[in-house]
Amino acid sequence: MPMPCSNLYSISARSFEAARRLSAGRFGGLHGHSFAVRGLMRLGEAPSGDNIDPTEPHQTRLESVLEQLDYRLLNDLIEHPDDLAIAEWILTAPLLADFAAVELSGAANRGAIAWRSGKRQVWWRCRFEAAHQLPNVPAGHKCGRMHGHGFEACIHVDTDRSRDAHGLQLAIEKAWEPLHALLHLGCLNELNGLDNPTSEVLAGWICERLRPELPDLLGVTVMETPTAGCFFDGQGYRIWKSMSFDSAVRPRQPLTEAPSGRIYGHTFTARLHLAGALDRVLGWVHDYGDVKRRFDPVLRQLDHQPLHEWAQLAGGDAAAIAGYLHARLGDALPGMDRIDVLTTPGSGILRCRGAEVRGLLVP
Repeated sequence: MPMPCSNLYSISARSFEAARRLSAGRFGGLHGHSFAVRGLMRLGEAPSGDNIDPTEPHQTRLESVLEQLDYRLLNDLIEHPDDLAIAEWILTAPLLADFAAVELSGAANRGAIAWRSGKRQVWWRCRFEAAHQLPNVPAGHKCGRMHGHGFEACIHVDTDRSRDAHGLQLAIEKAWEPLHALLHLGCLNELNGLDNPTSEVLAGWICERLRPELPDLLGVTVMETPTAGCFFDGQGYRIWKSMSFDSAVRPRQPLTEAPSGRIYGHTFTARLHLAGALDRVLGWVHDYGDVKRRFDPVLRQLDHQPLHEWAQLAGGDAAAIAGYLHARLGDALPGMDRIDVLTTPGSGILRCRGAEVRGLLVP
């Protein structure tokens, strides 16, 4: 069975408004951001039926910490308030002593992650518009026709406290520029090495060309659409597919602002992650379309339903839904090693195989 030992993580997303001044170039002037923050906390092994919303207390504590930064000049609190320094400041707050990691982004195209273990990384994201076709798919497959996407690539680079995290983000941007010139407004099949330009092949192609300029490159994420993508770390591949469903819940331990016993609801996002070897002919780990075909019927059973009336879903708890999806899809999708169930954008439960701490790598 996939995911023989499942661990649960709570992920909480919040934001704050603040100003800062950095030392580099055009960022040296006083300026402000709507900072986005995500906090990751390990809850332990998957529960056997407890009905809780394990994300909500963590969100409340994260909000309390961020109140100290909201509408402040960050230089008054943090000596060099780049994204990584702010993430570390948040992670070291006493209220968040049980958080495993914090991600912070000062803009949609760049950010940083600090782990309790001491790992540090920065990331930078770019969009490019391109066409491609997949020549090796079975006859009649829609991806065998020439078509296009608004692709996004996210570059992840290792760092530590001694390095200038903001300068490293700018170095990623500079290293990306020649690749962007090749990829943007072009046909991927025409580029050397991209005869079969699946997301996985493209991620490997980008990785190979960036590593000489970025020796601490951790990996590359490629997304063809907002709901499907892959990550390549130089050795292995992971893909994911997201879908949503709209359902009612009545948890036995409701959100703080919801009176006990009240029925409310969410637009849930469910995301399946699959790891595996690259098919040398087709150039993918799994066909996104095939994952969707197996995923969709299960979600349709949950869609527009009162989940609190399902005994196996424990009132509509996100952790119980993740367990239900694992039970229904584990055998049908070999390699499935993580399930995310988000109740609100960026916040929810990650059910992972083993002691996974890479839950913030998905953009």
